[in-house]
Amino acid sequence: MSVPSTSGGLKRELKNRHIQLIALGGAIGTGLFLGSASVLKSAGPSMILGYAVAGFVIFLIMRQLGEMLTEEPVAGSLSHFAGRYWGRFPAFLAGWNYWALYVLAGMGELTAAGEYVRYWWPEMPTWLTALVCFAAITGVNLASVKYYGETEFWFALIKVGAVISMIVFGGYLLLSGTGGPQASVGNLWNDGGFFPHGFGGLFMSMAVIMFSFGGLELIGMAAAETRDPQKTIPRAVNQVIYRVLIFYIGSLAVLLSLYPWSKVAAGGSPFVMIFDQIGVGFAAHALNFVVLTAALSVYNGGVYATSRMLFSMAEQGNAPRGLGKVDKRGVPVNATLASALATFVGVIVNYLLPSGALALLMSLVVTALVINWVLISLTHLKFRRARAGRRSLFPALWHPFANWLCLAFMAAILGVMLFTPGIAVSVYVLPLWLGLLWLGFRLRGTPRAEGELAAENA
Repeated sequence: MSVPSTSGGLKRELKNRHIQLIALGGAIGTGLFLGSASVLKSAGPSMILGYAVAGFVIFLIMRQLGEMLTEEPVAGSLSHFAGRYWGRFPAFLAGWNYWALYVLAGMGELTAAGEYVRYWWPEMPTWLTALVCFAAITGVNLASVKYYGETEFWFALIKVGAVISMIVFGGYLLLSGTGGPQASVGNLWNDGGFFPHGFGGLFMSMAVIMFSFGGLELIGMAAAETRDPQKTIPRAVNQVIYRVLIFYIGSLAVLLSLYPWSKVAAGGSPFVMIFDQIGVGFAAHALNFVVLTAALSVYNGGVYATSRMLFSMAEQGNAPRGLGKVDKRGVPVNATLASALATFVGVIVNYLLPSGALALLMSLVVTALVINWVLISLTHLKFRRARAGRRSLFPALWHPFANWLCLAFMAAILGVMLFTPGIAVSVYVLPLWLGLLWLGFRLRGTPRAEGELAAENA
């Protein structure tokens, strides 16, 4: 049976199982498996509470995006909504910020992949691993959206299966006593307490925790290529957040019960290091394979997201027209290649800065994520105002209180970043980044779609 094409030549070939795992897979990656190492040092066991709070805020934002997507399942979702309900510059800002966000995230995942491979082969240069992964994932995305969906489905399934297995196996080690004398639920509060560095330690870790949830909004990019989006999108939004909270809270609770958090070796993934230190070598190797898969999964989603956003912006007139071309398979080839070329800079960064690349990239990604989430909440306010009196198919929770709550939370995250060594620079470049986007908007010329956008907004 043929699948109807969407506007612009994209094809609706992503099924419900693809969307569920795409959204879930985007949030289980480097932020949890590798970034949690720095959170553990600063917050100790209280990191569990931090992930719960951050996850709830992101759920509220996802419901806001989900309401807009259910009404209008289009490519380049946030940029489209910002242009339709707010204005031309917000559309330009949302589109290019989102594109830059996932280019940076892609660089971070390539760097992380190199770190994971070094667990087995310490002499392997990270840039070489990054280059191989870059070539493989780019090839998958140039094939068709169906191949992307299938690849991401299996990547994410490996991650989800591994986390569930780890929770079950870790629980067995705890209950059976085979985890060693140090394995005890008391590790959550005995080694300096649940807040070993006070509430301030947790608060100062929230920026890195927020980074872990970047990727949930990938379903926005996939909406235009999803079958039956009015049913699939609400189901994905509602189900994914519960699964993520279970996976994050459940896995971290088991992990931190198996071994005193303060004795976890510095560097690498805490998931791998704890199993390694309690003598379960095969589990450590299996988990290292899983976290490598997780990095490739998020990078795969990043390549998809950047190509679809460039495609959407080309249709709006906010990017070169040639980036809006689609081949007979429904793939925006030019947009995919352009995004891949930009991400290739990550391989160069790995070569030039092998030791500090990941920390720098993660801090810049958090800034772009904050802008993205702020734009979702603000655009949703505009969306609701424009549709006053009309019934929504999937209304967001607690509007407009939740919108302002999320905005206040994002402002607090920026404040945390400002006083965090190594991350503060990403806040300082924020005005520069916004100014650069404004300049690009003013110099972009007259968009060919400007008249169409004006007619839509009328």
